[in-house]
Amino acid sequence: MARRFRTLGIVIAAFGLIALVAAGVAYFKVQDGYGSLQAFSEAQNVTLTYNDAGELVDRGTVEGSQAIMSLLTDDWKYPVVQSDFDPNDPLVNTASEYMYQMATVTYHTLHGSVQVTLPEDVEYNGEFFAAGTYDVPTEGRYWTGFDRMHPLEGPARALVWTGTAHALIAELGVGTVTATMLQMGVALAAAFGVLGLLGLIVGLGMIWVSRGDALIAVPDTVASIKEEKTAPAIA
Repeated sequence: MARRFRTLGIVIAAFGLIALVAAGVAYFKVQDGYGSLQAFSEAQNVTLTYNDAGELVDRGTVEGSQAIMSLLTDDWKYPVVQSDFDPNDPLVNTASEYMYQMATVTYHTLHGSVQVTLPEDVEYNGEFFAAGTYDVPTEGRYWTGFDRMHPLEGPARALVWTGTAHALIAELGVGTVTATMLQMGVALAAAFGVLGLLGLIVGLGMIWVSRGDALIAVPDTVASIKEEKTAPAIA
């Protein structure tokens, strides 16, 4: 029994050691990823703006940043981590900061307006549009919210949702995913580390206990043998 117990302890300890090694490898790989993301963020030099009180602002107002944050948390349902926003580190290099910057680009795109010029009179669905220049507000519409066949909305869509706007949002989305995956990598490395340490402790404990059981079993066996020898013979 002690031998089986010891064997099981060796197996558990071995798995624990393997898990610890895996945790170490994962942790160092994640740190490499963080270093790359940090270098990428520094190269772009995209920073957030805070006031003297350490409050996040947009175009000089706290109300502007609150409107952007509302878009991010209320409309997009993104779970913002407030600790990601650090006035002492305004560089955009965390998942929440990347998402906030994406929301900033989107918010100003959704709440702007463009001018569309019609070179000639146009009629569309019974509505008449005289030749001239029109101011077309975005009114919170995304790319799919415009009627592409409309004489004003069709051209306005391309003027509002430019290739630059799409590219910035896509790039910031990649940064968000990268930062999130790195956070998950840290959590995974920590989980492997805890499981590995627990397995190593349990395995070594089982080995230690099995050695004690083996030592205890020896005198018990000797005593039983002596009893058999000294027992009177039955006629």
